[in-house]
Formats: sequence, structure tokens, C-alpha cells
Amino acid sequence: MVRYKMSNLEIYVVDNLEQSQVLRTKSRKVQKVTRQLVDLAYQMLEMMYQAEGVGLAAPQVGVLQRLFVAELPEDPEDPDDELRGRPFILFNPEIIKSQGEQVGLEGCLSIPGWVGEVARYEQVTVQGLDERGKKVRYKVDGYLARVFQHEMDHLDGVLFTDKLTDPATFRPVEVGQEEAAELAAATA
Repeated sequence: MVRYKMSNLEIYVVDNLEQSQVLRTKSRKVQKVTRQLVDLAYQMLEMMYQAEGVGLAAPQVGVLQRLFVAELPEDPEDPDDELRGRPFILFNPEIIKSQGEQVGLEGCLSIPGWVGEVARYEQVTVQGLDERGKKVRYKVDGYLARVFQHEMDHLDGVLFTDKLTDPATFRPVEVGQEEAAELAAATA
């Protein structure tokens, strides 16, 4: 199994009992966006890039705070998509509006080597705080909406395996290729 470590952080995985318990715990609201939490967010982004993921929530590195980071790779076929290729850092995110439904493959850095089909909203409006502690709101759809919802589930101790459309869709992939399979399915 591939494990990713950076400084004193590592990505928690479900096959480690102690880490699994953390992953299953609801996170606390961030009371104030501090320099330490912002530093953590940037470390999480670096760790996510190293692991070739598209999102990472604080519980996945053992921190039970409502924070996630995400970034979709740029799409050469759609260079005008301003939401791709830019990192998102969100503290205390919440969905304030949703519509539609999409069903697609999901993987997770905390469940290496597996993907499965999950139904999500097609479009969500999410508000929270940015790294300056300022209120922000993002209206996202498609794959980015899926990523935001997946990461927000982590903040409530929910894993994608809890939301499979059918257990038969849960299947192995090469470790480290979970997000690649997910992205390929999302752009097919």
C-alpha cells in the first residue's frame, strides 16, 4: 500500500483501526481561521498534489476541524474553465443550495485501491471561509461539485463507501489510480 507522509502529516487510511476511528468522527467547526490552520491547509494541498488527488479533508490527516482543500487539473479541451487548475481552501463549508443528480465513480486517498459509484448533486452552492477568514461562496457543478461533496462528507465522518449506489460497483483499481479512474469516468 502507498502511504503519503509530509513533515508530521500522513494520509489516514481505513485499514488502520485507530485512523479509521478518526475518519469516522464528525469534525468541529473552526472558531477562527488562524495562521496554523492556514499553514495546515497549504500542507494539505502539497500532500494532495503528491498523492495525485483532487481533494483532501482535514480528518484525512488526523485533524478534526471543518476544513478541506481541492483542485481539479486544468482541462486542455476547456481552457476557459476558470475553476480548474486553481486551489480551493474552505473552512466551515456548507451546502446552501443544490440541484440535479449525477452518478459517477469515486475514489478516496483514505481507501487506496478502490472505487465505486456514488450519486451526488449535479450542482451545489457552497459557502464557507477562505484562508483570510473571509466569507466566500462558490457555485460549482459536475466533477468539482462531486469533489466538494465528497470532501464535506469527510467532515461528518462519512466515507464514499457509505453512499454507494450499489455495492456491486465497488471495485479494485491500481493503488494510486483512484482519482485517475474517477476523472476518466467524469470526463467520458
